Amino acid sequence: MGSLSIWHWIVVIVVVLLLFGRNKISDLMGDVAQGIKAFKKGMADEEKPADAKAEPVKTIEAGAAAPKTETERRTEGVRS
Repeated sequence: MGSLSIWHWIVVIVVVLLLFGRNKISDLMGDVAQGIKAFKKGMADEEKPADAKAEPVKTIEAGAAAPKTETERRTEGVRS
């Protein structure tokens, strides 16, 4: 008695069809499909720019250090 049989489901489906009508249900399903497509398109668009903007890694040469500042020169003179 506690479980729903096939007849219960048939009655529920008939009531839903009578309340909403066939056109409203098909429109609703179409809207759901459009939402899913828009979501997938948004996810695909989000992934593309990340791949396109990949830049090569820049390396710093060992001898290409910035020139010493005035403060660094003063502290070296004090240490010596």
